[in-house]
Amino acid sequence: MRPGLPAQNFLRKGAHVVFDIHLHMVFITKFRRLVFTEAMLADMEPIFVRVLTANQCILEEFNGEPDHVHLLINLHPDNNISDLMASLKSASSRILRQQYKSEIGKFYWGEKVKLWHDSKCVVSCGGAPLEIVKAYIKEQSGGKE
Repeated sequence: MRPGLPAQNFLRKGAHVVFDIHLHMVFITKFRRLVFTEAMLADMEPIFVRVLTANQCILEEFNGEPDHVHLLINLHPDNNISDLMASLKSASSRILRQQYKSEIGKFYWGEKVKLWHDSKCVVSCGGAPLEIVKAYIKEQSGGKE
């Protein structure tokens, strides 16, 4: 578990709400290109943390491979999941394209080509023990071959 996170199975509280919602999200690159390096994945995590924090959510686990990333999110119920996913993809794409212009440019030409595929994968983690989902995410190669 990351420092500063609420203990597992700990109910979060907000104005007129008590909740414990966990979602496993997977984003894949456009055309499933093997774009991400370890450095890109490391730089991507704080971007996701900033977007999620702004939306009262918590990134509990993050990892990825050259063509996709996994996020385990503790979701605040005020969020529209689709809009949140769009914000995560948009911010990460914009910042990564600025920071790694030449590397990403080898895979995607022009400003109009998206970094992320339009598809979405989001799975509620209520039925599986969170430790199993966390272990799965931690076992991803992190861009290592």
